[in-house]
Amino acid sequence: MMRGVSTWAVAVRKPLPDQVADHGLEPDEAPLGEIEVRSFPLVSVLKRHRVLRWPIIRGVVALGESLSIGFKALGIAANAQLPDGEDDIDKGTWAGTVVFAVALAVGLFFLLPAGLTNLIKDDLPNSLVFVVVEKVVRISIFLAYLWLISRMKDLQRVFEYHGAEHKTISCYEAGLELTPENARQFSRLHPRCGTSFLLIVMIVAIVVFAPLGTPAWYWLFLSRVVGIPVVAGLAFEVIKLFGKYRRHRWAQILMWPGMQLQRLTTRQPDLAQLAVAIAAMNAVLEVERPGERDAEDLVGLEVVA
Repeated sequence: MMRGVSTWAVAVRKPLPDQVADHGLEPDEAPLGEIEVRSFPLVSVLKRHRVLRWPIIRGVVALGESLSIGFKALGIAANAQLPDGEDDIDKGTWAGTVVFAVALAVGLFFLLPAGLTNLIKDDLPNSLVFVVVEKVVRISIFLAYLWLISRMKDLQRVFEYHGAEHKTISCYEAGLELTPENARQFSRLHPRCGTSFLLIVMIVAIVVFAPLGTPAWYWLFLSRVVGIPVVAGLAFEVIKLFGKYRRHRWAQILMWPGMQLQRLTTRQPDLAQLAVAIAAMNAVLEVERPGERDAEDLVGLEVVA
């Protein structure tokens, strides 16, 4: 999936009919059919109201839009793998999946660390130590989660396509012709990756929640949920700052942990997978006019890879 300023596109390689005639694709089986590309207009709500472009607020809005587009792209990709004649996944089932995924993320990465740390809060000397311990637990759970899913066969090809997106974006940014052979030479790691963004969220949460002290468990849980937009908004500003100064040594040093984390969520793609990523990029470039957008138009589009 590729997102531009005024459009976004998703490309999917469909399986051949005989690949899905009796059963679906195996987790490690590559579809061998043609590439199907779909593009959609993108009108960001950031343009509608100036207040939505204020720092921190713009990050929350941009993250919400990115999640919405990401879930739509996943739905298109899932439906493309179904045999011809089989009904698409219905909206109710997909909506339930999205709600479950969001609830799982909030519970696993925000409520569970807070709850575990709350069990030992009487043994901790002060609120700052409480928050630091909570964040260490959160980051540990996050890393363990990424490591575990990276071992799943079902997600290996997803991570390969993730690497293909990064390589394609880097090839475009370098000004080279978008071909699988050209894109292959670039790194599968990219400074604007959402994986890096998630790590920054974990770290920024220390600053946001430390002043709240160690409240009762019910206020603790409520603060962690209510504080998510604030944390996300601040993390967005941090990653935009890194992107602006990514040529500077200090920014590269601070970005290094997030870049290394992408080694868990990306894999080296093959030429066929790069061709799919390039097809999505070309669909965006058919509509976009690079160089004709000002900085205000680009706000909210940094975390795209």
